[in-house]
Formats: sequence, structure tokens, C-alpha cells
Amino acid sequence: MSVTLWHASPQRAASPSSDPATGEVRVPVSLYNIDELQAEVPLVRSRVEAEALRSKLADLLARPAEAALYSVAAFV
Repeated sequence: MSVTLWHASPQRAASPSSDPATGEVRVPVSLYNIDELQAEVPLVRSRVEAEALRSKLADLLARPAEAALYSVAAFV
């Protein structure tokens, strides 16, 4: 089965957490193959990576959908 069909969503009723000492950010996500749950794992980012991801997502959400889609492909 192709991994390209997989997608991630934030876990319901789970909150992100951070470690003030290291700046590490953990976001609980659920991994799906189409709409079938495959795993629940934390997305772990450094503070710098998390800030860059948040900034990029905020920028993409402010754009029309088609333009944002092409930007995501270039970012990943």
C-alpha cells in the first residue's frame, strides 16, 4: 500500500505540550490511510522547527486554496 495515501490529523481531545527546558514541542497526531486509523504518534519538533512550521501554515491558510496547495508541495 502506498504511503502517499496517508495523512495526519491532530488527535481529538489531545493537547500539544512543550518542554520549557529544551523548547521541544509535541503535537499528538493520528495517522490515517485514507480514512482508516493506522497509528497515533506525537509529532516532535524543536522550538525553532515548530515556529517555522506555525509560520508557514499561517501563511498558507491566508492564501487561496490552490496557491497554498502548491506551496505545501514545495515546503515538504
